[in-house]
Amino acid sequence: MIQTIFKRYEKKYLLSPMQYSFLKKHLDQILQVDTYGLHTICSIYFDTDDYSLIRSSLEKPVYKEKLRLRSYGIPKDTQDTVFLELKKKYKGVVYKRRCSMELCECQRYLYNQLRPANDGQILHEIDWFQHHWHTTPKVFLAYDRIAMFSPDNPDLRITFDQNIRWRNTQLTLSDGDWGYPLLSGDQKDCILMEIKIPNAMPLWLSSLLDEAGIYPTSFSKYGFCYQNYIFPKIHQTHSLGGKIYA
Repeated sequence: MIQTIFKRYEKKYLLSPMQYSFLKKHLDQILQVDTYGLHTICSIYFDTDDYSLIRSSLEKPVYKEKLRLRSYGIPKDTQDTVFLELKKKYKGVVYKRRCSMELCECQRYLYNQLRPANDGQILHEIDWFQHHWHTTPKVFLAYDRIAMFSPDNPDLRITFDQNIRWRNTQLTLSDGDWGYPLLSGDQKDCILMEIKIPNAMPLWLSSLLDEAGIYPTSFSKYGFCYQNYIFPKIHQTHSLGGKIYA
């Protein structure tokens, strides 16, 4: 059964290759890799023409929200399943609500306002979001992920994302998972780890992170992309007296 509603804390960490190797070796003895193994996740992030959603998010408000379209792997057919996700964060707690539908249904809904077969409450919430924000596709992000879970506590999940790439053209999931490297310089080989937990972190995991010298960081893939690639280009264009076309 596909899970459509999530409520949890999400802690993020940027790991060096050495930290990743140390941590993965220990976690392999405690956790299990999920059935997908190493797999690719593709996402399209939606925003307003002036990027007000990500600009607000970077200011770390008490409440923030975003809309994205996600697929696991590259859709090879218009009948392949994709997920339209409304993600909210309030006082550190992440709430994610998503609808699964065929790619063709999702495209008709997003661009022609035609209702999919699985119309329901979550889609009505997305309707309200779109009515308020009028967002359009802005950035494509893809990465290769390994996800692990605890057999004793399935609500504890740890994911490792590598080879994170982005593009702001060809903003459709079926156009492949190619893109420009998101991280560069000293960070280019880093792995983004996310710990997803419903409540407090287990003591054994906290101790393992301390032993490896791993500390949480505030990191948003879309936020990092906006700050380091999109905003500088907008600023440069404005400085030259040019125009921005979405």
